[in-house]
Parts: sequence; C-alpha cells; structure tokens
Amino acid sequence: MQNKSFGKKILQGARKRLSGIFHNPYQVVNVGPLRKIYYKHLGSGRIRTHELFGRTLYYYSPTELLHGFKEIFIDEIYRQSLPAKPFIIDCGANIGLSVIYLKRLFPDAEILAFEPDEMNFELLQKNIRSFGFGGVELRKEAVWTENGELYFSSRGSTESRIEESDSVNSKRVNATRLREVIQKKTDFLKIDIEGAEFKVIMDLADKMHLISNLFIEYHGSFQQHRELAELMSLISKYEFSFYIKEAAPVYRTPFFRPFKNTYPFDVQLNIFCFKSQSEENI
Repeated sequence: MQNKSFGKKILQGARKRLSGIFHNPYQVVNVGPLRKIYYKHLGSGRIRTHELFGRTLYYYSPTELLHGFKEIFIDEIYRQSLPAKPFIIDCGANIGLSVIYLKRLFPDAEILAFEPDEMNFELLQKNIRSFGFGGVELRKEAVWTENGELYFSSRGSTESRIEESDSVNSKRVNATRLREVIQKKTDFLKIDIEGAEFKVIMDLADKMHLISNLFIEYHGSFQQHRELAELMSLISKYEFSFYIKEAAPVYRTPFFRPFKNTYPFDVQLNIFCFKSQSEENI
C-alpha cells in the first residue's frame, strides 16, 4: 500500500514538472516562448509594436516590456477591489501598461496619469489612443512637492528620474505639487517615481485620509534608512495596513556584498497600503 502511495506521488510530481516546462504564463499578453526569447535579446533603439488584447501597443525597450508584462498582467500587482467609478491617480505611468490594466479591470474608472519623460509620454499617448479609453487624463508632468520646473533625467525608460541638479542627460520639465491634485476621495494612488517618493508622500501627510489604497515603489540607499522608517511611520499613523515585497533583487546576499552595486539604488520595495478589505480578498 505504501509503495502504491509512493509511486503515485512520484507520478504526480513528474506530471507537475512536465506541466511547468510547457506552461507559458506570458500567453496572456500574446508572448509565446520563442517571442519571449527574442524580446530578451532584442535591443532598444527604435519604437516597436506588439499586439496586446487585440490592440496595438507601442514600446521602446523589449526587456522593460517583458518586465512590465510580468509584473502587471501576470503577477497582477495592482489587482484590487474598488468601488464603482473609482478615481485613480497614476504617478509614473511610463508607457501606459498600468493604465491599460486598471482600465480593463475598472472600465468606468477616472484615471489621472502623470509621466514627465518625453519618449515615455509619447508612447503613453499612442497606447491610450490605440486602446480607445475614455476617462483618462494624461499629463506630461512630474509629481513633486511644489509647482514649477525641475531637472529630470530623461532616458526613455523606467530609470528616468528627478535629479537634484543639472546634468548631461537632464532636462527641465514641468512639475506639479501632488498634494494640490488630491482634493477628493482617491480610491487608488500609485507612486512609482524613481526615488522621489519619500519627499512627495511626506508632503501628502494631511491628505492621506482621502486615499483608500496606496502603492509605493520605494527606491533608496542604505544611508536613507531613516527616511524609510519615517515613511512607514506615516503610513501607520493614518491606519493603513501594509504588505512589503522586494521590487528588485538588488543583493543576493545582503550581509555579504563583495561587488559594487550596479543598480542605482540599494533598496527597491513594493509597498502595498490599504485601509480596509472586503471578505472576498481576505
């Protein structure tokens, strides 16, 4: 009897391993195994297209496209329950994958999307137009702690970010104070602004009561640990529950770091903040 049970477990394990070999989660975004390999080895250099959900998607970086597909449409990091006709603010919309996901999940949503990078914004416009979404306002601006202009490193990628001073790759872009934008109940606020999130969120302190769900992609250095602690303290103060995941595996062995970090940050975290959950999500 034990031999039969043992043999059954071996057979089930073999079937599971075979299923894993042939399973392709990227099918949901129209990427087969060969195309996935092709995209991984295809360099940036020009604007290309990909058919996504029967529409034309415009992109520049194939590797970043695959990363976005995995994070947003396969892992579904923005999946949530929101009320009818939710109001959503997307800070750091990039080429629009997050907007596409959220509008497909909530067709009646009102979405305000910010993206200061010139090339990303061009692709964002083309993609939202291609999908024919209504109720989406796109603003070619950086979110910041004051209105005006600031230096922005425009790289046409997810690494574009605010700079402290002028540099070779930086341009001056329009900036808007996010706290002045949040004047009503905001069902979901997404902040992925490559290192500027601490200052922007701390500036929102007395607006936090208007936000239901908050996503922060936190970027920081080891020297900024006090900022991270202060950020989490603010989130707790306004009675958000939170869940933290590593956004990027910066260090395989954090205690032992013999090689120079090639990432621009030491710490990259996805922080999911929410005030309440329905029973179906628990």
